[in-house]
Amino acid sequence: MNNRKFIPYGKQNITEDDINSVIKILRSDFLTQGDQVPRFENNVCNYLNVNYSIAVNSATSALHIACLALGLGNSDYLWTSPISFVASANCGRYCNAKIDFVDINLSTGLIDLNLLSKKLQKASIIGKLPKILVCVHLGGVSCDMRKIKYLSEKFGFKIIEDASHAFGGNYLKRKVGDCKYSDICIFSYHPVKIITTAEGGLATTNNPELAERMKLLRTHYITKDQSKFESENYGNWSYEQQGLGFNYRMNDIQAALGSSQIKRISKIISERNNILNNYKDILNHDNICFQEIPDNVISSVHLVIIFFERISEKNYKKVFNEMRKRNIGVQLHYSPIHLQPYYRKLGFKEGDFPVSEEYARKAMSIPVFEGLEYEEQKYVVNSLEDIVNNYLKEF
Repeated sequence: MNNRKFIPYGKQNITEDDINSVIKILRSDFLTQGDQVPRFENNVCNYLNVNYSIAVNSATSALHIACLALGLGNSDYLWTSPISFVASANCGRYCNAKIDFVDINLSTGLIDLNLLSKKLQKASIIGKLPKILVCVHLGGVSCDMRKIKYLSEKFGFKIIEDASHAFGGNYLKRKVGDCKYSDICIFSYHPVKIITTAEGGLATTNNPELAERMKLLRTHYITKDQSKFESENYGNWSYEQQGLGFNYRMNDIQAALGSSQIKRISKIISERNNILNNYKDILNHDNICFQEIPDNVISSVHLVIIFFERISEKNYKKVFNEMRKRNIGVQLHYSPIHLQPYYRKLGFKEGDFPVSEEYARKAMSIPVFEGLEYEEQKYVVNSLEDIVNNYLKEF
């Protein structure tokens, strides 16, 4: 039996400042709908240099209201990557839209822009262009948004960046989330993400109309702005529900934790990149490579993704099992969405997106989080090399 403590692929790091910020709210008059959510939103806007941010209870909620704000409906298509968490596609289904996928580049795990361009050209001919493309910044590595923006202007679709992994990352020396090349950008603040609000998500945009719609959608489409009332004003306590929305609010406890965590975001990104660089320095095996990061990108390193260049499906599973026996919480991010049972029932099948399917037979996420010790990093790499060299001689 391995007595070494379990090393997860990711986890939160909570400081005394974080704890004190939460305690302060617990002792205050407002646990929700106080001043902490606007404060957190303002901190995000200042950090990203974006005009508007809308905090919600999860990134899934943020994706949903982003699609609704952009007018996605049952006659529309949403395209995204097969290699993502299911929410990147599910948000379209919540709007009764049709879903399709664009295969990936194997070395980056990101949407292949050559395949995207070809698919858009074909869709244009048959009248099935997407209304929305959800670009997934896998592991914290930004897609090539400038090229995607060019294609959106050419073919007339809207862009949502699913940057759930990428808070604190950079693209072309700009912060991911400043929405220079997109309509809306989404972040996740789940405990394994770059910073956390326990659970929570956020949407950013530079478009005031989209921002207003998303703010209404997160709170039952209720407004208290009497200048916008459609009926008689009964007093200062009045409010109006002017559409159908949801209870997707973030509470003040979560927002206070987020505001505390964002203060050290630069340190967090630096530490995660240092861990990635350590792994690259320690690991020396001709059958293992790392996710490619373009020169114009600074990854947030939400994940450290490795690939086995030559491996059978049987031996791939053995590597997972052996690593976990050594208390190393390796993971696959992700099994292709189109092969999930729900999406198979919609008509997707094996062979539809072959590169994504190959990715899922070769990729593995190894631990990375704030506070991961160098000795633990060496243990991860040494275990991986030992398993590959001694247990699995034939790949």
